[in-house]
Order: sequence, then structure tokens, then C-alpha cells
Amino acid sequence: MTALDSSLLQTTAQSGARLPTRAQVVAAVAAEHASTVDRESRFPHETFAAAREQRLLSMLAPRELGGDGASVSDAVDVCYMLGMSCGSSAMIFAMHQIQVVILLRHGKNSPWHQQLLRRLCKDQLLFASSTTENQTGGVVRASSCAVERDGGRMSLVKNGTVMSYGAEADGILLTARRAPDAQPSDQVLVAFVKGDYELEKIKEWDTMGMRGTCSTGYTLRGSGDVDQVLPESYERIHPQSMVPVAHLTWSAVWCGIAAGAVSRARRLVRNGAKPGNQSPPGASHLTRSMMSLRGLRGSVVAAAASYERAAATPGADLLEAIDFQTGMNLLKVNSSETAIATVLSALQACGLSGYRNDGEFSVARNVRDVLSSSIMINNERILAGAAGALLLFDVPQLLTD
Repeated sequence: MTALDSSLLQTTAQSGARLPTRAQVVAAVAAEHASTVDRESRFPHETFAAAREQRLLSMLAPRELGGDGASVSDAVDVCYMLGMSCGSSAMIFAMHQIQVVILLRHGKNSPWHQQLLRRLCKDQLLFASSTTENQTGGVVRASSCAVERDGGRMSLVKNGTVMSYGAEADGILLTARRAPDAQPSDQVLVAFVKGDYELEKIKEWDTMGMRGTCSTGYTLRGSGDVDQVLPESYERIHPQSMVPVAHLTWSAVWCGIAAGAVSRARRLVRNGAKPGNQSPPGASHLTRSMMSLRGLRGSVVAAAASYERAAATPGADLLEAIDFQTGMNLLKVNSSETAIATVLSALQACGLSGYRNDGEFSVARNVRDVLSSSIMINNERILAGAAGALLLFDVPQLLTD
């Protein structure tokens, strides 16, 4: 596994993270093809062929449905491992697992969605998401498109600003207004599978980084049974599952990207160390990057444990509590900013070798991929939204909670 540093893996394992053998196999495949995926801006087919073979796409589903019964913390660890190898592969895996959690938590009383979960386990389906539209300016909690019902059937048309790996997915979960006369914020989540919808490309994906996510814009025209609408409103799905699981898994991806860069910097600095030379080139920058990486990894692990406790509590009071929601939003901001700083420190440690696009010590792809983190749901928007909630707490409480 050339993209991974064994000592970092050992450190991660000692910190309480679980690194299943099957995930290591998939991470090795992702690392092998990461440069090609990035250069050609194409979907990482090899990674997800391996993920299907290792049955990782259904890892969160309970055993009675055919999955592994793994926890969200387990999925966070896999996102971290994949991030060390290929940022695009890791982000796609993260987005898929968010949809699985939503189906598990909010479709448990729906026979249609339970059957979809069985299909996920049997056929290792890959789920995508569409929550933004051109008409709403990318705001997740507002929809322009609406579900139109006709007896037991329904249909909708959605102009998706960004629909990551939409053409490669086996199914898409998307937001829409409950009905044509509903308010933009009165949203539901609809699950479509291939055959239920058609995609018309409206925007290309030629970006600096995360090129393999293929986050193209599409117009989606879909139809199906009304049972495909999840029974719970998106007003509940968003805070209970979408926000916390997204910010946990995304943070793990960015942490993994940072770890991959630090791994390369560490090897380069070690190669430059000579007997009697107590300060090899890049040593101070490497120290800084490793310190920030350890702090970042620790914060993600702690946040995942906090989510597991809240999710295990009967009801959803803790998941929807203002302090929990604020913490998850700020995790996203802190993780993205810390990951960027960590990768840039690793770049300084590598010097010109890291700046190059070729060579074993290049961190150019890590830099380009991690820079997406602060603009993927813009940090300034999150901070502005969190400001009001933070006014409810005094400083001593914030420091001790």
C-alpha cells in the first residue's frame, strides 16, 4: 500500500480507530489508481469495484438485512483510510454512507425502503444525493422542485446544481417540496433507483481538485411510486442524520487527505536525515504538520463518539439539540481549516519535491483536493448561521462542555 505510511496506521489504531482488513484492500486499489482518476477527471471505477467485492457499501446495514452492522464510527475510519489514498474515492464513499444512514434511521417504518436496503446489501448499490438546485442558489433547506402525485404514482423534475457521481450511481436520494403548493422549506426526501429517472447534463465538472467525484450538474426527471417518498419530513432528516453524518465523514476524508500528505513528508524528511544532522530539511514543518494532524484526528474521533451517544438515546432530542448541532457544524469548519493547514505544512516540509506534480513525494493532489473542504458548504455560511446559536451559551459553558 504505497500511499500509506505504516507508522501512521499504527498510531491511528492505537488511538482507538478500527481499520478493517477489507478497507485496507480497497484503500490499496484506490491508491493505485488515484493519479489516473485525478488526471482524467473520471469516476474511480476500480475503487468501487473493490468496495463492492469487499461488501463495504453495505457495511452500515444490520446483519438481518445482509450488512455488517457496523457503526458510523467504523464508516468514519474507512473514510479516513480511503482519504489517505484518494480524496475523490473517499468523498464518494462518504456521500454514499450518508444516504445509507438516512435510509436506516428514517426509512425503518417503510417496507419500500427496507426492501431497498436489502437490495443494497445483495447488489452493493451505490447511492448518490441531490439536495441543491439552481433556483435556490445552493441552499439545502429550500427546494424549488415539487413532488406531483397522481393516485399511487408521483413524479418530479429537479435542476441539480451539483450531483456528485450521479451518472455512476445506482440510486439517488433527492430533496423536493412536499407538493406543488408547499413552501420551499416544506421538503421531503425521495429515493429513486436506476430506471426511475433520466439525467440531462447541464453543467460540466472541470475543477482544481476532487476531480474524480464527477460532481456534474443535471436535470433529473423521475417518476415512481408514492411509497418512494421517505415517511419522515426532511425537516427532521436534515438535523438528525444529514448534517452530523456528513460533517463526520467529510471531516474524516479531509483528515485522511492530510494524513497522506504528512506520510509523504515524513518519508522525505527521514530520507534526508543524516548522522549528526539534528535538523534535517523540513523537520520543523513536519513537526507542525504531525501535531495538527493528531489534533484533527482526535477531534474527529471524539465527535464520532459524541454522535454515537446521541444517536443511541431514545428519541431525537439530543441529535436536534442546539449545542449538538452547533458542535457538528463547527466540526466541519475546524476540520476543513485544520486539514488545509496540515497539508500546507506538509508541502513546506517536502519543498520542491512536494510542489512537483510527479515523484513519490508530490503532495500536489492532496493540496488541490483539500482546498475543496472550506467551500464545500461554505465555511462563512456555516459560521454566520452558528453565530446566533453561540449567543445562547456563555464562555465558561463553551469551554467545559
